[in-house]
Amino acid sequence: MQSTVLIITGMTCGGCVNSVTRVLKALPGVSQVEVTLLPSQARVNFDESQVNPDSLRLAVQEAGFTVTGFK
Repeated sequence: MQSTVLIITGMTCGGCVNSVTRVLKALPGVSQVEVTLLPSQARVNFDESQVNPDSLRLAVQEAGFTVTGFK
């Protein structure tokens, strides 16, 4: 199990938080997601044999938000 924090721009409300949470939880191998508006980020626990950080970034971007980095 691996953990990462995605730094996200473009989230402005609770609906945005829900959207990001939903797209990340839908990915295979993602076991836990915690998205916050302030700071604008997503903490994700995932199985690295099923998904990688770049896949997480792409899912967030496809939902209309920008990942500017990882912690």
